Amino acid sequence: MSIDVNNESGTDIDEQAVLSVARYALNRMRIHPLSELSVIVVDADAMEQLHLQWMDLPGPTDVMSFPMDELRPPARDDEEPAQGLLGDIVLCPEVAAKQGAEAPTAHSMDEELQLLTVHGVLHLLGYDHEEPAEKTEMFGLQQAIIDGWRAEQGIGGPSPAPTTR
Repeated sequence: MSIDVNNESGTDIDEQAVLSVARYALNRMRIHPLSELSVIVVDADAMEQLHLQWMDLPGPTDVMSFPMDELRPPARDDEEPAQGLLGDIVLCPEVAAKQGAEAPTAHSMDEELQLLTVHGVLHLLGYDHEEPAEKTEMFGLQQAIIDGWRAEQGIGGPSPAPTTR
């Protein structure tokens, strides 16, 4: 799996954790091992520009996903996963820091970025949270992936609560 993390934000983040959680999420979702993903970390000004350009919404947001080949997880265990370009996930550490601090179970910026990375991966794979049933499915899967990754990393304690934009 080819995953590039490009930090253009000027903020120190745990790039290895972002890479690791992205790889774990893609493996868990059974995405072809030769697929490619790009994670770009930007400052609030750059994120605000993207948010306005692509969503027509003011202000910076926490994560945006830009799918390329619209890859989907295999529907069955015996189905061969498709290979291709997943796309780009754009993260904003400034927004992540604020969200993490304000969450019901306060957590660090890096923990929020890990959660947002999984959130972005799921969006690239076609998951959404506009409807209540979609939200339940996506956020349940997001939590299961974060919990599994944290257990694999030997990280104890409660997982960050899902972002509920």
